[in-house]
Amino acid sequence: MTVQTQTLRTIAGIINSVETIEGAGFLVRRPFPKSSFSEFDPFLLLDELGPVNLKPGQAKGAPDHPHRGFETVSYILDGRLEHKDSEGHAGLLNPGDVQWMTAGAGVIHSEMPESEFIRTGGKLHGIQLWVNLPQQDKMMAPRYQEIPSAQIPVAQTENGAVTVRVIAGAALGATAVIETRTPIVYLHFTLQPGATIVQPVPKEYNAFAYVLDGSGLFGAEQEPGEDGQMVIFAQDGNEVTIANSAEAQHPLDLLLIAGVPLNEPVVRYGPFVMNTEAEIIQAIDDYRNGRMGHIHA
Repeated sequence: MTVQTQTLRTIAGIINSVETIEGAGFLVRRPFPKSSFSEFDPFLLLDELGPVNLKPGQAKGAPDHPHRGFETVSYILDGRLEHKDSEGHAGLLNPGDVQWMTAGAGVIHSEMPESEFIRTGGKLHGIQLWVNLPQQDKMMAPRYQEIPSAQIPVAQTENGAVTVRVIAGAALGATAVIETRTPIVYLHFTLQPGATIVQPVPKEYNAFAYVLDGSGLFGAEQEPGEDGQMVIFAQDGNEVTIANSAEAQHPLDLLLIAGVPLNEPVVRYGPFVMNTEAEIIQAIDDYRNGRMGHIHA
């Protein structure tokens, strides 16, 4: 019997976010894609919306737009978003809720602040991750997994210094309820000052952390990373370690995201991500000619 040695991953690099305008005019922080760093197989995009305190009437969203060839994962931390799509699907995302939308062959959807939230204003904070689909699944039928906050498994260390919400994968004995097309880890960790977590991540997975709040120490060499930075782990071990300094004044809040790379060609044009130029041309034609449907009021 072979016993696998536990080895800590080192840090391959740190990516700073850029600020960009999306949808109807809301600001996001984006570590990728950008000119110097286009994708992190199997992930295509990470956007952090806010945190921002909005006055009444200020909230903006993303009106009707198409997707084909990948999955969007929307995770709401603060605020409320309404969504509708061309499949007749509609719903409301509240704080802590996750929507895992597999666009597949194509869907048109809108993501807008809930009307009462627009009226009253308030704090808005959310994350959107795009996950590529393997070639064999690019044209699958669209599907949704909507997980309310209360159904997302939460675990913590015995001393309570580390808490995790398990969106995909497993951590601290808790296993996600979401099914993914390719093996994915999506963990929301909160570390109190002085806390350390060592999380198993299979060596073949590409893995990164994105810091939502605070600053921490990452990898075997304890590389510093802070709010708005993406910390990339090298593929040189099967565990990642993250620590919040004992001197820290605040908890460290971060996402740990990892997945098996597809190692397939990526051709992208805005909201379409396929394997060939011809497939992109077909996607544009299908969208323009209404073959992805329409959202009915």
